[in-house]
Amino acid sequence: MTQTETMDHRPETPPASGRLERYFALSERGTNVRTEVLAGVTTFLTMAYIVLVNPAILGSAGLPVAAVAAATCFAAAFASILMGLASNTPLALAPGMGLNAYFSYTVVQQMGVPWQVALGCVFISGVAFLFLTLTGVRQLIVNSIPHYLFAAVAGGIGLFIGFIGFKDAGIVVSNPATFVALGNLKDPSAALAIFGLVVIGALSVWNVRGAMLIGIVVTTLAGWALGMVSVSPEPYSLEALTGTAFQLDLSGVFGLTGSHGLGLLEILFVFLFVDLFDNIGTLVAVTKRAGLMDKNGRIPRLNRILVTDATATIVGSMAGTSTVTSYVESAAGVQAGGRTGLTAVVTGVLFLAMMFVAPYAQVIPLAATAPALIIVGGLMLLPLTEVEWEDPLSAIPAFLTVAMIPLTFSIANGLAFGITAHAALKIVRGTITRTDWFLLVLALLFVVRFVWMGAA
Repeated sequence: MTQTETMDHRPETPPASGRLERYFALSERGTNVRTEVLAGVTTFLTMAYIVLVNPAILGSAGLPVAAVAAATCFAAAFASILMGLASNTPLALAPGMGLNAYFSYTVVQQMGVPWQVALGCVFISGVAFLFLTLTGVRQLIVNSIPHYLFAAVAGGIGLFIGFIGFKDAGIVVSNPATFVALGNLKDPSAALAIFGLVVIGALSVWNVRGAMLIGIVVTTLAGWALGMVSVSPEPYSLEALTGTAFQLDLSGVFGLTGSHGLGLLEILFVFLFVDLFDNIGTLVAVTKRAGLMDKNGRIPRLNRILVTDATATIVGSMAGTSTVTSYVESAAGVQAGGRTGLTAVVTGVLFLAMMFVAPYAQVIPLAATAPALIIVGGLMLLPLTEVEWEDPLSAIPAFLTVAMIPLTFSIANGLAFGITAHAALKIVRGTITRTDWFLLVLALLFVVRFVWMGAA
């Protein structure tokens, strides 16, 4: 054998694209590296607002703003990359909206709990998530939800996402008489968002790949050209992360210090309860939209997904931010073609890079990302065709789920109304069985929750 022949028979190191293909099973899911990267960037752009919003909310509770900005980027990066690698699902995570407001305005400012103790509560809730996952309780919850409610949750979240987009754009505004009303379409922000809506819509009907990403970039450039984007970042360094990192106070959670008493049990319950059902709702919506559910309506690798979610909350609390959860904006990346965990990994890498330039996140105005949310929201209504609207047993709970998610600004509330109505109607019809025991437990817990919320 000649030297040339010997060299020809040496095993070659597979190219990076080949390794990615095998690890993420790209061809099997009908996608490729380019599509996944575009989807990851799209998801990141629709989520990037959290880098500005989360520090502003938690900063009002006394946390160092620069430290929270770094912690937000780190938590989102860690969680999204872990989700992509561990579960091969295009699901991105970051500190959750709603829970950060509860952390800041209710726990710290109203109840007077030090933010260090509040972070300890987030940590303990994450441990509880992990315990419930490892013992199979969270999986029981997912499996007890009827399949038609999965479709209703997906549709409700679609309306929710679209409503957020209209609100961010200024197209829909609050009104004291009618709650909401049409905004001033001559306002520069609303006009820019409408321009972005036209661009993304036109590219979509022309079947242009990456239509939303291109639309966001074009709209941002238009905003810059019109002088609608001003950049004035504050001084920032990665060392700022130490301002909140490992500052959580676990002894305070258990009442060993301070005088907060049993109120901490209430805090832990809310962190646990809201994140539990918000995460399930988002998980169902995104995986259903991506076509990742099996023929029986089950979510593959559910254990890995839920363990990752719990781990992310634990790590996020140690970094110095409120509960980390799955983001409904992941649907934007799915709509852009994302079908594997590579989408989430790309999103996570971009959040990691954002740690170096966090103050510059405001270069992408809300008016540029709002059109993408509006269009994604509309496209997510397709699963509603799976609901048997002629059957009251499915139609009534489905409608309550779809309506209550956007109207109460809470995925958890929508699920609560839907599951409770489903259980009640099954009892009335006389079709309840012993196998529905966990459904009844869930419904009872929701009733207790509604009574507790009403008494608060």
